[in-house]
Amino acid sequence: MSPTTLPAPPEHGHVTFLGAGPGDPGLLTLRAVEALANADVLVAEHEVLDVVRPHARQGVAEVHTDTDASVSSASSVPGTGTPQLTVIDGASTTVAVPAVRDAAHLVMEAARGGRRVVRAVTGDPGLDVYAAEEMLACAAAGVPFEVVPGIATAVGVPAYAGVPLRDADGADVRFVDARTASDRCWTEVGASDGTVVVSTTLDSVAAAAGELVSAGRKPDTPMTVTVAGTTTRQRTWTATLGTIAQTLKQAKALPSPDGGRPVIAVVGERSAAAQRDRLAWFESKPLFGWKVLVPRTKEQAASLSDQLRSYGAVPHEVPTIAVEPPRTPQQMERAVKGLVTGRYEWIAFTSVNAVRAVREKFEEYGLDARAFAGIKVAAVGEQTANALIAFGVKPDLVPSGEQSAAGLLEDWPPYDPVFDPIDRVFLPRADIATETLVAGLIELGWEVDDVTAYRTVRASPPPAETREAIKGGGFDAVLFTSSSTVRNLVGIAGKPHNVTVIACIGPATAKTAEEHGLRVDVMAPEPSVHKLAEALADFGARRRAAALEAGDPVTRPSERRPGARRRRSTT
Repeated sequence: MSPTTLPAPPEHGHVTFLGAGPGDPGLLTLRAVEALANADVLVAEHEVLDVVRPHARQGVAEVHTDTDASVSSASSVPGTGTPQLTVIDGASTTVAVPAVRDAAHLVMEAARGGRRVVRAVTGDPGLDVYAAEEMLACAAAGVPFEVVPGIATAVGVPAYAGVPLRDADGADVRFVDARTASDRCWTEVGASDGTVVVSTTLDSVAAAAGELVSAGRKPDTPMTVTVAGTTTRQRTWTATLGTIAQTLKQAKALPSPDGGRPVIAVVGERSAAAQRDRLAWFESKPLFGWKVLVPRTKEQAASLSDQLRSYGAVPHEVPTIAVEPPRTPQQMERAVKGLVTGRYEWIAFTSVNAVRAVREKFEEYGLDARAFAGIKVAAVGEQTANALIAFGVKPDLVPSGEQSAAGLLEDWPPYDPVFDPIDRVFLPRADIATETLVAGLIELGWEVDDVTAYRTVRASPPPAETREAIKGGGFDAVLFTSSSTVRNLVGIAGKPHNVTVIACIGPATAKTAEEHGLRVDVMAPEPSVHKLAEALADFGARRRAAALEAGDPVTRPSERRPGARRRRSTT
């Protein structure tokens, strides 16, 4: 693929200096999302790119500005040695830029070439020194730009840590960057009785506390320190100016190779640090920080992973099943042609994969959703129904109760020769599907064309790091959504460690898990992936409440000392 220009760039380029917030992607503004969707080039540090990338269009060029990076895929401007951006049509180009001035050069170069450039920074651009320098450079060069504010890290992180910065008395709030603060700055905030928000690093917290004490603050002044704020890696310590060094040492936070990580410290009598136990809404989520293994593909797990994130978990998708076309496609081809020619009264979809298989066959024949005209469509559950709606088909029947083949049969009408001109049902499904639905439809008087639309095979093993985490207790929980996910996960990655919480979607899946020597900790009240996630969240909430009631620290299952593997249940 040769370098070329992107299709139809605007006549004049433009730069958007965009605040990506403290780290939680959900804190991006609507204006930020709009700017990202229209960007030709993204310029940011690695961590910021991870936040903004999901909202960018496919093929956007990325420029990494990490200061320790090396130029990986950029050519040089002749005679200068400065990197220049090469944009490849239809593909993402990655460029690592080691110097801030090089980033500013590439931003302006891309804008002069007619590109829409988004320069994204942590927090708010107005508080970023480098962004300010780049704005001045754009202004001097006549490059048009705009600023999209973001939530400042020094404000967003305390909010997620449950530390309000002001009380009803309206105390002053001072912001200090410990990396650039002068002696005069420390003296001024030390003489104040207001709240002080300090941006520093983990290994410099004690030094910042010492500066405040030397400037006049009392050693018993409350202090909170938050690392990785607004992300599921967030952790907050509560202490005083005089005890924070010992608190971090006892928590084994220091010494640490990660001691240079940025933190936000809040100091002050009125900062509500003493009330953090009641106000720490984020870190008290039922699955906060839990690494949850989801044995499904990213496409299948999207809504489930979003739900887990809402509980504070960190989902990790590992496909255990790969979907392949049927070995002999003729049966599927005949059924699709029969659907178009009026052979069927109903078509029943029992999975998202079945929808995808039919849709792909339609596209192969040049058909679209209009081919379903005059045919009743059934979906086994909400996710399958959503896949049909995305295809342009609104299902006529979705189970009103249990989302399963049995639930679908509960609502399926019996064949009536008076009202049903055709007595045949097209059932596209997996090669390993059970016969429950077929038998039930026949009992209701229907003829069924049971067609293999796709095959399910065991997926390739996950990376070695993931396999070791599964066997070594690196995951806090695993969600099993079918018996095959149990068998396949154990087959490709090994048995989950005994500290890992095992959650199963129903009795059949639980039985398979027990047969593989796993003790089932959580069972969904009904066979639904979302009810399964809810059940795991309830388990986490009860576990947290029990720890607090006993006066024990709240820990994740993976933080327990590794022990023997689970023994096969005898109950």
